[in-house]
Amino acid sequence: MIDLLLGLQWGDEGKGKIVDVLTKNYDIIARFQGGPNAGHTLIFDGNKHVLHTIPSGIFHKRAINIVGNGVVIDPVIFKKELDNLSSYNIDFKTKLLISRKAHIILPTHRLLDAASEKMKGKLKIGSTLKGIGPTYMDKTGRNGLRIGDLEMSNWNERYKALTKKHLNMLKFYEVELDFDLEALEKEFSHTVEILKELTFIDSEEYINQALSNGKSILAEGAQGSLLDVDFGTYPFVTSSNTTAAGACTGLGVAPNKIGDVFGIFKAYTTRVGSGPFPTELFDADGAEMAKVGHEFGATTGRPRRCGWLDLIALKYAVQINGVTQLMMMKGDVLSGFDTLKACTSYNYKGDDIFHFPYNIEEDNVKVNYTEFEGWQEDLTAMTEAGQLPKNLNDYIAFIEDFVGVKVSIVSVGPDRKQTIMV
Repeated sequence: MIDLLLGLQWGDEGKGKIVDVLTKNYDIIARFQGGPNAGHTLIFDGNKHVLHTIPSGIFHKRAINIVGNGVVIDPVIFKKELDNLSSYNIDFKTKLLISRKAHIILPTHRLLDAASEKMKGKLKIGSTLKGIGPTYMDKTGRNGLRIGDLEMSNWNERYKALTKKHLNMLKFYEVELDFDLEALEKEFSHTVEILKELTFIDSEEYINQALSNGKSILAEGAQGSLLDVDFGTYPFVTSSNTTAAGACTGLGVAPNKIGDVFGIFKAYTTRVGSGPFPTELFDADGAEMAKVGHEFGATTGRPRRCGWLDLIALKYAVQINGVTQLMMMKGDVLSGFDTLKACTSYNYKGDDIFHFPYNIEEDNVKVNYTEFEGWQEDLTAMTEAGQLPKNLNDYIAFIEDFVGVKVSIVSVGPDRKQTIMV
């Protein structure tokens, strides 16, 4: 069976840390969607690491790490990730495998992304400008180039043809972009040659053979369920399926091969970029969450918007993913609040509802809260579940009862050691 690890909010839940913690239990860690718009942060031995495309199990000597077919890869950013890991003496040739069916982000994909976002002005969706959307558009439009194409004799011709098409498309955007395509292509070509030194695989065959041979696999999701292109807060979403279903298409595994689904969520809620956020705070409480939680995007550095936990949204994410275990992050950030709140219903167009509706823009949705007593204790040095304060345990119990799934891990700090198994 293959276990899944997913974010249940708008991303930035702390998936990288938990993958790092759990990797010792698995033979293979596999990314199944997204691209360098992801930012998975790992902290151990006093050092901070941010991974964008490479799976978060890369620091463990035993684990094989696979970049699956559902991922889009920017060779330039991928090389930078490899360079950042150079001091760890990792054998990338054997420990990091790339699906031949993964699509490649070209320099012109990033230009199209920037032009599209610039033209939207105030209606921009908050893109990371990494070329993710245009690459997935080429994928579904059947124009894309894939990792396996690097092994084909007509790679250069196909690259030039797609680049020419992109440059013609740029003319339709009524914006000015300052770029040096020759310099971009020089860097791209250099990093492609480095990428070709790694091991490319037919990943669906590799993974299914591994399952047949009794290997344990953890699929690592990127972004969060509320950013899913189908089930998220469209159009303020990413371009891939971030839910459990995306793991099947992003790795080539059948639904009946899925085992546990680990759902990661913060004890509060954050969001980067544009889009509706019913529980967002604009007061001192929100500022305190941002300050204590160091809420800045791992990929973009943009400040994250902060708000109370939205249990309606969380229950929705649990439902569409079939979550079997919950893992709560950043409980330590809420230490010191006298009172906590959690959204337990919406008022949608004048009626109280208890499900996640089609549209959660503020014109349609108002939030109904339940209040909780906070806790003052510093959680960051705690190592056992029995040390957690009563009010935190009451908060967790309410969440479990509301969404119908138990919490198995409580994170009390960014370091891998600050992880309590409940």
